[in-house]
Amino acid sequence: MKHFKETLYDSLYQEFRIDKLYFESRTDHQHLMIFHNARLGRVMTLDGIVQTTEADEFIYHEMMSHVPLLAHGQVRHVLIIGGGDGAMLREVLHHPVAQVTQVEIDQAVIEMARQYLPNHSAGAYDDPRLQLIIADGMNFVRDTDDRFDVIICDSTDPIGPGEVLFSEDFYAQAKRCLAPGGILVTQNGVPFLQPDELNTTAQRMGPHFIDSSFYCAPVPTYYGGHMAFGWGTDNRTLRHVELPVLQARFEKSGLQTRYYNPAIHQAAFALPQYMLESLAGRD
Repeated sequence: MKHFKETLYDSLYQEFRIDKLYFESRTDHQHLMIFHNARLGRVMTLDGIVQTTEADEFIYHEMMSHVPLLAHGQVRHVLIIGGGDGAMLREVLHHPVAQVTQVEIDQAVIEMARQYLPNHSAGAYDDPRLQLIIADGMNFVRDTDDRFDVIICDSTDPIGPGEVLFSEDFYAQAKRCLAPGGILVTQNGVPFLQPDELNTTAQRMGPHFIDSSFYCAPVPTYYGGHMAFGWGTDNRTLRHVELPVLQARFEKSGLQTRYYNPAIHQAAFALPQYMLESLAGRD
């Protein structure tokens, strides 16, 4: 029986049984593998790191999309950077947005995910509100004249093609692309095992926003406890939307969720003490 060993960290690893291999190849940018695991369903890896699984992707994608969109309350234009598996696009399009621009560097990820992970996108790539651009996300935010109410950076870890999306230049250019009162959210790893990533993001992103923070969700596939999401906006009130307001927006949206709800939304901004202490000592 074949196994996939993820070695994101030098001192530990997690292993997945490969019950069926669907696809494995080197794309123009990275090594891509999609396989089936009896417990987690279909699994996609890039450069030896698990990106998403059918079993628990809903936690990650619901929290990274619905939190900023429902906090904002009037989102019309969304930018997704990365997210080639299509699940982030799927969740964003559940909202009454006018347009979603998705910038993905690797066409092969989209093509293979549509073929072998069809439940992730669930037809989202056929939605007429989508503007799909195959390009480098950093170059896009540097060059575009468009402005967005919410920017979701659904990136890989800061290794390989995703590294530039954790740079100060990226945060500055993303801020430039936000409409007034807009929100930037970013994938920020597992702080218990990646504290440097958390602190570096705070240092690099914080100076560009009046309100910069993090929120959390536990995603079982991402070993090590809570996953952190970066949060940046110039509207201080958006991180503190009252529960009745969130509840009304949630009910009006008609969203059918498996993890997200308005109480979870509010609670997600309460950070574990080890994260607070790590952030307080970053200087």
